[in-house]
Formats: sequence, structure tokens, C-alpha cells
Amino acid sequence: MRRNDILLTGELDGGYAPFRHGDLELVLHRWSPSAQMPLTEGSVWAFVDWVLPEMSGLELCRRLRCDPAMASAHVTIVLEEDDHEDRKRALRTGADDYIVGPLTRAALLDRVLSGTGAEPIEANGRELVLGDLVIDVPAFQARWQGKPLALMPNEFRLLRYFAEHPGRVLTRSQLIGGLGKLEPAINERTVDVWIGRLRRALKAAGAGNPLRTVRSLGYVFDAA
Repeated sequence: MRRNDILLTGELDGGYAPFRHGDLELVLHRWSPSAQMPLTEGSVWAFVDWVLPEMSGLELCRRLRCDPAMASAHVTIVLEEDDHEDRKRALRTGADDYIVGPLTRAALLDRVLSGTGAEPIEANGRELVLGDLVIDVPAFQARWQGKPLALMPNEFRLLRYFAEHPGRVLTRSQLIGGLGKLEPAINERTVDVWIGRLRRALKAAGAGNPLRTVRSLGYVFDAA
């Protein structure tokens, strides 16, 4: 199963539920530039609104192009109207293409399925190393001091997300959003179940308990 991760800075008429087409899965993420980047596991396609609360869509496009992790992302600017000068500015800034909003789920799926972003890339074919913890992303395996951790898919993704944000307190809602679990909605307490399983796997591998609970806030991965 191939995967595309779709980042959206604006509302989407039709919802954010995942979509499957043949051997391709599209995972949609509602994302704000001021929030943590969600966990991505395939090629990335970003739909960036022309106007954003935090900054302009052009500025966000520039920042994405300067981020090594987003170097291969496909960026589509969502214009407020079909203006010739706005189209030129979007493309000069680094956008791959543009679409006139408001964006709908049907229009998004048509654009992604017909575009080059459906092809997988190598951006996520890497290892994350954090002290004695090694996360082999393409192999979907984590090791502590060389010993494999027995993890289910949700716990593996959770550990990877923590490893990508070490030392930061992450709320339950941030973890749910980061793992692409916003739709269908799940109870925030489900995160506690994932945390419990992840802690047991880490302890079983001799890692102790690097996952610290911050009362009334969330959880933090204390990097060694």
C-alpha cells in the first residue's frame, strides 16, 4: 500500500477522512503553520491557503521550500480568486501549481490522483537516532540499544512522533492530530492506552520510562 500525506491549512468541504484508491492511501491532515508538523509516512502534498491567520500563504510556501524535510513536497496554493498576477506570484515563490478555492474534497482528490504527487518518494526512508533509541522508518522497527521493541503500528507511530519532537510537551489532541487520527474522531483517553502500551514495550527492552506525564498538559519524551 502506497501512501500520500495531504496537508491542508484551511477548511475542507467534505471532511478529512482517509481515502483509498487501489493501492494508494491518501491521509488528510488539517494543519496550522503554528502547530507541530503531523507525522508523515509517504510523499507529501500541501494545499496552502492564499490568506492565513499567522502569515501569508506565499510566506508559508517559502518556509516549506526552506525546510529540508519538505524539500520534495508538492505545494498547491489555494487562491481566493482566479487572478493572473496571484498565479504568477504563487509559482515564482515556489508553488508547484494552484487551484481556485474554496477547496472541496472532490477537487482535492481529483488533483492529487491526477498529479505526480501520487508517486512515492524517498524522503521518509531514513533512521531516527535519539541516544540509545534507533527508529528505522522504512522497516517500521524501533530498537533500544540494538534490542527490537515489540510495538503495534499505533505505538510505533507514537514513538516516532515523540522522537521527532523530543523534550516537548505534547497534548493528547496534538498526538491524535499528529498521528492523523482526527477523523473519525476518537476519545482523547485512547492516547493513554497507547502511552501505556508504549511504556511497557520500552521497559521490556530496558529503556526505563522516558515518557513523562505532565499533569493537566500531556506527555513529553525525555531524550537522554
